[in-house]
Amino acid sequence: MTQLQYISKQVSAPEKNIQNTLDLLAEDNTIPFISRYRKDKTGNLDEVVIEQIAKLSKQFDEIIKRKESVLKSIDEQGKLSPELAQKIQKSFDIQEIEDLYLPFKKKKKTKADVARENGLEPLAKIIMAQNNDDLDFIASKYLNKNILNEDEALQGARDIIAEWINENLVVRKSLRRHFQRYALAETKVVKAKADDENAKKFQQYFDWSENLQKAPSHRLLAMLRAESEGFVKLNISVEKEDALQIIEEIVLKNKNAEQVKLAIKESYKRLLEPAISNETLQEAKQKADIKAIDIFSENLRQLLLASPLGEKRILAIDPGFRSGCKVVCLDEKGDLLYNETIFPHAPQSRGNSGETTMAMKKIRSMVNAYNIEAISIGNGTASRETEFFIKKIAFDKPIQVFVVSEAGASVYSASKIAREEFPNYDVTVRGAVSIGRRLSDPLAELVKIDPKSIGVGQYQHDVDQTKLKEELDNTVVKCVNSVGINLNTASKSLLSYVSGIGEKIAENIVIFRSENGAFTDRKQLKKVPRLGEKAFQQAAAFVRIKDGKNPLDNSAVHPEAYAIVEKMAKDLKISVSELIGNKDKISLISLEKYITDEVGILALKDIVKELEKPGLDPRKAAKIFEFDPTVKKISDLKPGMLLPGIVNSITAFGCFVDIGIKESGLVHISQLKAGFVSDVNEVVKMHQQVQVKVVEVDEDRKRIQLTMIL
Repeated sequence: MTQLQYISKQVSAPEKNIQNTLDLLAEDNTIPFISRYRKDKTGNLDEVVIEQIAKLSKQFDEIIKRKESVLKSIDEQGKLSPELAQKIQKSFDIQEIEDLYLPFKKKKKTKADVARENGLEPLAKIIMAQNNDDLDFIASKYLNKNILNEDEALQGARDIIAEWINENLVVRKSLRRHFQRYALAETKVVKAKADDENAKKFQQYFDWSENLQKAPSHRLLAMLRAESEGFVKLNISVEKEDALQIIEEIVLKNKNAEQVKLAIKESYKRLLEPAISNETLQEAKQKADIKAIDIFSENLRQLLLASPLGEKRILAIDPGFRSGCKVVCLDEKGDLLYNETIFPHAPQSRGNSGETTMAMKKIRSMVNAYNIEAISIGNGTASRETEFFIKKIAFDKPIQVFVVSEAGASVYSASKIAREEFPNYDVTVRGAVSIGRRLSDPLAELVKIDPKSIGVGQYQHDVDQTKLKEELDNTVVKCVNSVGINLNTASKSLLSYVSGIGEKIAENIVIFRSENGAFTDRKQLKKVPRLGEKAFQQAAAFVRIKDGKNPLDNSAVHPEAYAIVEKMAKDLKISVSELIGNKDKISLISLEKYITDEVGILALKDIVKELEKPGLDPRKAAKIFEFDPTVKKISDLKPGMLLPGIVNSITAFGCFVDIGIKESGLVHISQLKAGFVSDVNEVVKMHQQVQVKVVEVDEDRKRIQLTMIL
């Protein structure tokens, strides 16, 4: 099987498009570049399919590499027959390849090895022939200094047979299928830890049983965490009699072959059940990981593409009680202009209205002095109190007040990136700056933080960390390149996610920019050290230059298509500047006229679409949201209350909604809307403003049950 055939079996796309995609990937083109600027070659495959092709290509290479290793190992042992070699060569099922390799895999000395050393393999073959011979008499012929009686001889022979059964391809495949369909995941509490305070959250799994195949991903991950923390024992099993019957149907030729039946039981108990059970659990865990990572990635995508306020002068507040509120003033580019600490809340204000009044005056003074247009308040401790405090201030002009998520702000403030940006300020000031910048451009700020620290995933420490990092990094790359970034204001962190750039070139761009001033032309990127023609091709169209020499530099039109746009404008007898945004003139363009070997009809359609709305940000504008002012803490909640809220986390079993207090409420998937819901993302999105009703409040456990079925 070729690589193309392997991928075609799993991807619903014409082989020609798959092959072209593989060729483009082999030429070191990035996925964002291929999906956006090589549509005519891929047949308009989107990023998801191209990414799938890339993964399958890697998977194919890994299978080939493993087969070569297995063939070499067996050949070196002098045991590679033509038939076995052909079976391994033909297989592209990694599990089957491992099963074929199992008899030749180097392992510790087994019971079967000991029995062979004692000369019992001929006896094992006689027993496996199942001819109803007088086995006690035959076994007596195999006694020696290590085998003292017939029972020991028969036991040794059964050890060999048990190993043969364990290595039987059909047996393993049949049992594997049975476990996949019928295995139960059962948990039992570890009695010594049942009363542990931390065990309460796993109380559901103290005595739990369900079909493993049907167990939702979040529940399996919860069971595995409960086991890893020592609160329960998890067992994966099927009915023993059913499993033995499957093996007997494959192995038994004679129903009276009692020694073979005993060997089957031994093989299942000692070899097959532990191995297949573990395999089944690992396979289920991999599926659960994929589901959890997908949800995490989608939450991250929605968070990164949250509505930006844009280039505004912002006053940002990191609220607090005892340590006060850290206040910073930022200019349109997010640069720090001023910082101060105010103490409007108890215990520092000590109920002193004069202290609160002084804090109000300071805020009002900063708003006027730095021409502030909006205020950004972190949603952590003292957030609601600070929001109420700010809204009491009589400003000289309308000021928009926003509450933003501060998840990960503390991680950023202590990071190397933050220290490099603000070497002369402490973590509290850096955290407040991050809260302000998140309002103006969430994407630009959040890319500075490890995605795992943003707090939008569930069981993120339990899933495969390599796959998690890979998927989250891919998500950030997709988001950054779907929006496009300002080349003259983007941070090193943001630039590093641009197609074709990476960390080192991003650093070189920032250095070049600081030494030579703002970029005025995309072509200047070629002067940046280590940024060659390939990197320029991949990156150029994903960066924007406002008010540059060429108006197309502030669009998603690729430089390789500039000549086509210039010809369009010339044919219409207007300039490129006059063509951009001129829908009447654009509608007159006959696209077929401009098709070339490099630029096809799909690319031309994208160019025209971009010319109509150049540099359009796909994100919606930020909107002000207000929580219910009467709800300040969990004790204020009563069943039946209708409240406004914001979705702040999405899981496989529902979503969590911020209703303006420390604890978020859960809307179970069954409570999202009337009728069956298979995917939470079909109903809600991150940061969506929703109306909810309080169903149940458990103050002791800090749990709030909500519904959106009003």
